[in-house]
Amino acid sequence: MNSVLNTFVDIFREPSVIIGLIALLGLVLQRKSLSDTLKGTIKAFVGFLVLAAGAGVVSDALTPFGEMFQHAFGVQGVVPNNEAIVGKVLTDYGSQAALIFFFGMVVNVLLARFTRFKYIYMSGHVALYLAAMIAVILIANGFSTWQAILWGALAQGLVTTLSPALVQPWMRKVTKQDNVALGHTGNFGIATSGLVGKLVGDTKKSTEDLKIPKNLGFLRDTTVVIAVSMGIIYLLVTLVAGPGYVESELSGGQWFLLWAVMQAGKFSAGVFIILAGVRVVLAEIIPAFKGISEKLVPNAKPALDVPIVFTFAPNAVLIGFLASFVGGLIGMGILVAVGGTIIIPGIVAHFMTGAASGVIGNATGGRRGAVLGAMTNGLMITFLPLLVLPFLGDVGLANSTFSDADFGVSGFLLGSAVRWGHAAVIILILASLVAVVVGSAITTRRETAKAAAQPTDTDDTPAEQPVA
Repeated sequence: MNSVLNTFVDIFREPSVIIGLIALLGLVLQRKSLSDTLKGTIKAFVGFLVLAAGAGVVSDALTPFGEMFQHAFGVQGVVPNNEAIVGKVLTDYGSQAALIFFFGMVVNVLLARFTRFKYIYMSGHVALYLAAMIAVILIANGFSTWQAILWGALAQGLVTTLSPALVQPWMRKVTKQDNVALGHTGNFGIATSGLVGKLVGDTKKSTEDLKIPKNLGFLRDTTVVIAVSMGIIYLLVTLVAGPGYVESELSGGQWFLLWAVMQAGKFSAGVFIILAGVRVVLAEIIPAFKGISEKLVPNAKPALDVPIVFTFAPNAVLIGFLASFVGGLIGMGILVAVGGTIIIPGIVAHFMTGAASGVIGNATGGRRGAVLGAMTNGLMITFLPLLVLPFLGDVGLANSTFSDADFGVSGFLLGSAVRWGHAAVIILILASLVAVVVGSAITTRRETAKAAAQPTDTDDTPAEQPVA
């Protein structure tokens, strides 16, 4: 049994495999030729691996930066990092998390089929992280294994169905279409960024319209802008940390200034690879997904990982990351001032969700929206993890925790219900499920009735002549 579950986890924790299988299924349902099916499947699979490779390069460049930042400014506390916390969780709750993940995917597909929320959550890695958090909260607070799997799968399916719906109004502004959605555990913060941009911003002043002097024309290149900006940041923090620490702990003896420049270059290279992978995935997965939409889930939209929006506003990617990180620093300063648990900014989380928040904020509120929206996201992913820590049992005693906004919101709701008793959890999940299904049916019926009531131009009866 354990070997089967381990195999299952190994396969479905790989988003590239999920992307490839989805592309294969879509192409088969469209009855494409063997040649086209193989080509589309392999390119979608490889394209996501390119994207993931870029994300890995970015993560490798940011991880030592976080350690250096901690040392430079003498800050100790909890670091929100999904990979770190999930590694510990899967050691203790791997089987339960895998089953919650699988049946949660089934619930997501069923809700997409029978409600108006036509979003298929395709970011398998973060969906697995979400399943791990749900497993910890339920089992650490007294649920048996089968209860945790049953109610956890329903909770997971609800979150992965509703989360993309929060961002979709803003995604339409970014993509100018309605054929792709955002599937990530940072969606609550990203959607909030869009709302902030709408309230305080000005869409006439886009981040992509920034005027750069002719002698700085090289900064029009996104790769160059990211490399220069991150180079300055790395060098400043490296100087504060000092050559002794950097060369003995991080660079392996390499000259500390050269190491800083190399890390900034690797970061920029990672972003470049991500953008290349995104283009390949979009080119293959959206046409392939048409088959699933037509045959299994009519009008379904694939909910893909955050890098999918990076190509739409490259300047906003960097601005959003920096603004979110600043928000994290402000939040950390507040926590230091008031005492208690300190959440240290998780660089990877701020880059991924902050960059997406910048793109969304720019679409709804231009430059101001990108900055203030992403900064709001940074504050949210600083304070929301504090709400989840009390519900994680022994796992909550670790020096890491779940980082993104969806973890904070869903974890707090689920954990708060657990404190009221098992019945409260069941009522919360069932009430949410009924609300989604019934609310969707009522809204659809009203829209249908409204469309039927619209006047048509097919009436050929002559208009009544006015009386003389």
